[in-house]
Amino acid sequence: MKRSHDTSAADQEAEQQNKKRKVDSDAEANAEEDANDGWTKVDKRKKKKAKRAVQRAAALVPKFMYSQTDIVNRVHAVGIEDIRDLAVHIVADAPPPNWLRIEHASLVPRVVVLFIPGLTNDLLGLPPTPTSAMQNPNIPISIPLPPKNKSDSKCGFPFIASTFSHACPTRAPGDSTRMHSILNAFFSIPLSVSEKGRRHRQAKEERPPSSGATSEYLLSTEQMLTNGYPLPSYVSDTFHKPAGWVETPKEPDSTGSQAERKVYAIDCEMCMTDDDDKALTRVSIVDYDTNKVVYDRLVKPARPIVNYLTQWSGITEEALRPVKTTIAEVQADVLKFLQPQNGLTPVLLGHSLESDLKALHLCHPYCIDTALIFQHPRGAPLKPGLAWLTNKYVGREIQNRGDGGHDPEEDARACVDLLKRKVKEGPAFGMYKVDCEGLFERLARATKRAGGGSGSIRTAVVDHGDPTAMHGAKANTSIGCKDDSEVLSQLMTTIPSHNFVFGRFMALANVLGWITPKVPSQPPTAPSQPPPREIMQPVMDELNNNLKTLHASLPPRTALLIFTGHSDPRAMSLLNARKYRFEQAIRSGKESTELGPEDSWSSADMRELEHIAEITKRGLLFIGVKP
Repeated sequence: MKRSHDTSAADQEAEQQNKKRKVDSDAEANAEEDANDGWTKVDKRKKKKAKRAVQRAAALVPKFMYSQTDIVNRVHAVGIEDIRDLAVHIVADAPPPNWLRIEHASLVPRVVVLFIPGLTNDLLGLPPTPTSAMQNPNIPISIPLPPKNKSDSKCGFPFIASTFSHACPTRAPGDSTRMHSILNAFFSIPLSVSEKGRRHRQAKEERPPSSGATSEYLLSTEQMLTNGYPLPSYVSDTFHKPAGWVETPKEPDSTGSQAERKVYAIDCEMCMTDDDDKALTRVSIVDYDTNKVVYDRLVKPARPIVNYLTQWSGITEEALRPVKTTIAEVQADVLKFLQPQNGLTPVLLGHSLESDLKALHLCHPYCIDTALIFQHPRGAPLKPGLAWLTNKYVGREIQNRGDGGHDPEEDARACVDLLKRKVKEGPAFGMYKVDCEGLFERLARATKRAGGGSGSIRTAVVDHGDPTAMHGAKANTSIGCKDDSEVLSQLMTTIPSHNFVFGRFMALANVLGWITPKVPSQPPTAPSQPPPREIMQPVMDELNNNLKTLHASLPPRTALLIFTGHSDPRAMSLLNARKYRFEQAIRSGKESTELGPEDSWSSADMRELEHIAEITKRGLLFIGVKP
């Protein structure tokens, strides 16, 4: 909620001036009426009416007010999906939320949503969210005004305290032991009943009969670009091959050919080298038609290996010690398989195949990816795991060797069996009836609340990394940034020309240790005490100044939504990692009595995990409108 301010003397004087202008305009209109012998021109009356409408609109102020009745009766706190729906309602044609009353929403031309993980109750000087069954944890928390003496303030963010009157508790999505993706929840929106029906009818009309051919499942160029595939130069100029990369030669003109392309399933294993990068260590290729292994070779990385990732790759130092094969030799071997047969270049089949191509340093134009032709139960951008798919649709377990790691031959065969099942059953097999669409797809077909038809809402994402690869792919503008200062600069440039803008500040979460590189060989980071004040304070001051500067630059009547998403996730991640190790050990045949304390698991541990997972899902929301 935005803080309200008392009417100043300047505001009262402005109101008197408006009244005076109104009297003067009425007097002028009456004089003109007298001059025309009592007759008033219609166009003059219309102008006068329009002018009064503009004056009335200028006097209206958009306001947000929490609905205490609904919030008190909620089973859970406001969810990430509720924040998203609020943003869509403000700027587009979505129905109003029942937990918040919005006055004059049509006067708000744009909404800015900021995701700032790390803004906790402690840093804001707020009491912790109640855990007692006698207290309601969903009621918005009143934020005290910052004291005049800055040293007396318990709030590390004066901008928040002086701008917003309340912090609304929120709850991230997830199950009893895990928190699901905040971004996925925010950028995925359920389809309306009418839109579901329209899409079903359209799909029914446009769906061609299944050809029973593998070529039906080839990835399009757009799909490959969206999923980060390295494409040959003759397909797209978006990928520039570094030194040591090769590409499959362009096939001769095969127009009119009725032959089927040869299909090879491929899987690669990697290790970590001293440059903190993954390097190829093994390649397996299986012939789709015969289901036989036609190539299986170990590879010696050019740089020293610092971690063999044995628990995933199955590669050991002993196995790789006598190997002399280089990646260049393997590239030459693989390219031989990819020579045109019957005038057609063969297809490579794999699971998340872009990772294997990057490990091989190979660009290939014809690919089938079982992570994309089958669907995750929760829909895109999530991808199903190969072991899960194989168990569900082929009826066998893979990747169950415990610390022995994966077998690339086994994984490649699994891809072959999955594609054969898909070809047999048809395109709809393994595809869930997804009842969601992307947020930017929804806004693209919406009508603007402040006026404007379908397609009039301009959207933007300003985020760390490359948002075009995921949540920002369908936005009108998508900008990747290196740090928070660049995010601030790009937001200030982007906001005036867009109706919906999403941005994220990450420096606070980074200094708290919440964000760590995802290195498979490293366990999750254990929770620790916050960094010393001398380290925290500069980061907090910078974030506070960034928010203050951004708010000052916002155009009038811009809605500002700031949400934190979740609390410290490290304890939850650590417990889940231990639970996973325990389950893997039991599957591999070990008895629970054989396990050490770091790998054991009990019902008490499960209760602790469920409690910590619930705490991790807690966050805060701040809502306001720039005057």
